[in-house]
Amino acid sequence: MATLDALTAKSTLDADDINRLRAVISEWQLLADLSFADLLLWVPIRENPKSWPEGHIVVAQMRPTTAATVYPKDLIGQKARWGERPWIDAALSDGEIQRETEPELVGELLIKEECIPILHKSKVIGVIARYRNVEQMRSPGRLEMTYREAAFDLARMISEGTFPAAKVVTETTPRVGDGLIRLDGNGMVAFSSPNAISAFRQIGHQSELELNELAVTLEDLTRGFKARFPRDESWNSILSGKVPRQVECENNAGVLDLYVLPLTAGNDRVGALVLVHNVTEIRRRERELISKDATIREIHHRVKNNLQTVSALLRLQTRRAEDPSAVSAIEEAIRRIGSIALVHEMLSINAQEMVEFDEVADRLIAAVKDVSTLRSGITLERTGKFGALRPEVATPLALILTELIQNAYEHGLATTGSTLAIVVNRTGDQLRLEVSDDGIGLPEDFDIQSSDSLGLQIVKTLTTNELGGKIEVHRVASGGTRIQVDIYC
Repeated sequence: MATLDALTAKSTLDADDINRLRAVISEWQLLADLSFADLLLWVPIRENPKSWPEGHIVVAQMRPTTAATVYPKDLIGQKARWGERPWIDAALSDGEIQRETEPELVGELLIKEECIPILHKSKVIGVIARYRNVEQMRSPGRLEMTYREAAFDLARMISEGTFPAAKVVTETTPRVGDGLIRLDGNGMVAFSSPNAISAFRQIGHQSELELNELAVTLEDLTRGFKARFPRDESWNSILSGKVPRQVECENNAGVLDLYVLPLTAGNDRVGALVLVHNVTEIRRRERELISKDATIREIHHRVKNNLQTVSALLRLQTRRAEDPSAVSAIEEAIRRIGSIALVHEMLSINAQEMVEFDEVADRLIAAVKDVSTLRSGITLERTGKFGALRPEVATPLALILTELIQNAYEHGLATTGSTLAIVVNRTGDQLRLEVSDDGIGLPEDFDIQSSDSLGLQIVKTLTTNELGGKIEVHRVASGGTRIQVDIYC
């Protein structure tokens, strides 16, 4: 589908004009629903800004959620020459709303067209055409009449350039069908839809809404309740404001989402529309998720603390051990426990339940270098990024990386060599980790399957059993060792 910019390319509208059209489009679902009508946005086609329009083109379309559409097919891009749509021509040239139109037969439906000019910087930049089924307009009830009156107010504000005044940035905006309240100029409830009445009853208001001040009703409902997000203004100030507002009314019984839209006529405020949506269940689920996330993070924090306690106990044990091999084995166990604890520490501060493994890798590398008692002058280089990993992958991978680095320090670079390289390649869910050194290398008959090295056996078991990957050990022709681990992440 063509973009708004592409469709308005021949309209000679400037960037500010197009932004004004975008603002109207972002809010005109409300107009469609209150009008029970399909909306088409027509803009004039001109050769230059001063020339008379050659015709019009449809650049946007909206269907109502409160009535059946009269135009099921997409009409965006449709053009009309000047004179073919006289009511659109009149709205554009006169700058006045065209309501006294005669219905026309479109297919099997008798459709009434009404045209609303869009004013911007004292000029008409487009026309909203409303198309309603005449049969649905007959014998309207009080709800339908109130909706249409509100639609007329919005149409007038569009033609005066005062709607929309400002965009309320929210996750969702309540719809007309969720519940609607019409306030008069004094803040009294002139009309409340059945869904709005139900929404208020669900949070404890059993009295009538109509002919009462909505601000007083809201104050009574929230009195004594400490909300999550304190209000800086009184309800009376919020409801009588000059710009749209979206606020929540919360008490012990539930939460209502209120979208307040002031209605004006020229410089006079004539009332307001309040869209009401009961979001009690939505907020309850959000709190459950927040509580669940907090619980999970707390569990990871406690696991980390417990692992650190185990490490501290093992360090005490090393002070009592007299056999150097026993001390070395305990120190290796402490290092492995520290790798696991580091992953849980990262999970305890990350609400997304993913581990940014590059930070883990850097800290593991630094820890191995700090505790290493081998000769100095060894350069360690890491290239590539691990990215975010699931905990079930991050924990064994942390142990694998620790063992490979430690093995390279203690054996490959024990007497010769000066470089330890870590290379990471990740494509989608496949990750390859290579750890290589330029040290003494492996014996020609080395076989990882029969190796008695505990570190390499840990790496092999974690790679193949835990991560479903594979490990390869290579002798480097120029000297040194390269261990390659391939896993799915």
